[in-house]
Amino acid sequence: MTVVDDRPETVAPAPRRRPNRLLALLRNSWRQLTSMRTALILLFLLAVAAIPGSVLPQRGISPEKVNQYFVDHPDWAPRLDRIGAFEVFGSVWFSAIYLLLFTSLIGCITPRLRDHIRALRSRPPAAPKRMARLPQHTVLPAPPGGAAAVAEVLRKRRWRVEVRGDEVSAEKGYLKETGNLLFHTSLIAVLIGVGLGSWYGWSGNRLLVAGADNSFCNTRQQYAEAKLGPRVDSADLPRFCLRLDDFQARFLDSGQPEFFNATVTVDGPDEPTRSANFSVNAPLRLNDASVYLLGHGYAPVIRYTDRFGNSQISDEPFLTTGDMGLTSEGLAAFPDANVDPATGQRAPDQQMAFTGIYLPTAPEQPPMVRSQYPTERNPVLNLVAYRGNLGLDAGIPTSIYQLDQRQVRTGKVKEVGTKLLRKGETWTLDDGTTVEFLGTERYVTLSIRHDPGATPLLISCGFLLVGLMGSLFGRRRRVWFRVTSPDPTEESPTGGSSLMEAGGLPRTDYPGFAEEFAQLIAAVSGADRSGVSADSGDRAGVREGAE
Repeated sequence: MTVVDDRPETVAPAPRRRPNRLLALLRNSWRQLTSMRTALILLFLLAVAAIPGSVLPQRGISPEKVNQYFVDHPDWAPRLDRIGAFEVFGSVWFSAIYLLLFTSLIGCITPRLRDHIRALRSRPPAAPKRMARLPQHTVLPAPPGGAAAVAEVLRKRRWRVEVRGDEVSAEKGYLKETGNLLFHTSLIAVLIGVGLGSWYGWSGNRLLVAGADNSFCNTRQQYAEAKLGPRVDSADLPRFCLRLDDFQARFLDSGQPEFFNATVTVDGPDEPTRSANFSVNAPLRLNDASVYLLGHGYAPVIRYTDRFGNSQISDEPFLTTGDMGLTSEGLAAFPDANVDPATGQRAPDQQMAFTGIYLPTAPEQPPMVRSQYPTERNPVLNLVAYRGNLGLDAGIPTSIYQLDQRQVRTGKVKEVGTKLLRKGETWTLDDGTTVEFLGTERYVTLSIRHDPGATPLLISCGFLLVGLMGSLFGRRRRVWFRVTSPDPTEESPTGGSSLMEAGGLPRTDYPGFAEEFAQLIAAVSGADRSGVSADSGDRAGVREGAE
């Protein structure tokens, strides 16, 4: 006998598909990067990474201080330089934190923005079945007009209202999430503005002495310090020239500055010829450039007559030492002095230079080392003469503000005398040559820059503050009202008329919600007209919840 197996065939389950580990790793990494916790960590790291840029000198701002740091710290400076400590804001590690924060904020805001738009378009939710469990709850007589009257009162108070038969749902306080999203979106815009300024901006510093012979044209070679963005070439600089015509300054009796004003003549292919005034807090606006007044000082005018009767004039600026009286130090060098007109030659040890200290208001009694007031009330110039092989015509770059003291220590240059001069006085040196102090010219220190990200940055910061205020002071909350008929088997506090049950729920921490809910109940119920207080309604709600 043949046995037939009529049991259904079992189908073997399909083999489980192995997950793609690379995709899973990328997905988990993206979730971690776009989380709010990661964004806060990156923001903290960005603040910490900016500390070296504030403590250490930066090449883009003051390269001379960076060079001095190498002199003062020969062991640490090379190590710090290898990790980009003197160019923090352009370093690879700072840019990495910057870009990660940028990406994290975008990934964090995008889904929240989508959910917020969906919430704004959705209707307020229906009332819960057991409203007595809400943090705020009360039962009171239903006002005339029922749910329609309640909805009208809520709309006047700018609540989003949804009426469902005898139920009214309302919510308010979307400003908090809107402000939060606006704050983070503005923060992204701030980062974009900083990036635009870094890539397409440029800046430079220039010291400009007053006078028709001293003018400045906007070329990179004429800047004392210049910094161009990675996307800016020297040919992209706007073409204009500046000449300082006058500088005025007023000071208080204590020496504190009161007023500054510089008058310049502007001309060039990209600017119409005109005279313009600007001050510290009111920069000069040009096409694709702004000129800022950073500082000022004096440039003593010194005339040196060599032993062949040839005269040269120096009007190099003296840099202020930082005191309130504008005490200034500088160097006046004469590379073409003592050249024999017959042979055109000069002994190498006959070069002349003078270091000096200028006091706009010298004290009446020695020592004459510090000025007492920043304006020229008693101007004095203390000069020290040096003669020797100064290397002025050797083609080696040297400072125009101070003498290389190594030449003095090695004996190549010798000090030949010192003299205190007032305006118009002449000093005759040991070899018959003369030095005359003719007076002073004013000079200003200018910062000329262009930042295409400044306007977007300013607008973004404004929206950022608005969003921050909305995020801090916005309160999300919901209220519900339900009009019901009283149960004839139970005692009614309203004498058998229709009742209205109300409940409220704050979605965020809101200590003042109880007071607002009480005011809202009073407005809805018309307690001032019916004589029923919100407190009685609260007691009725408490009794109902207890029962």
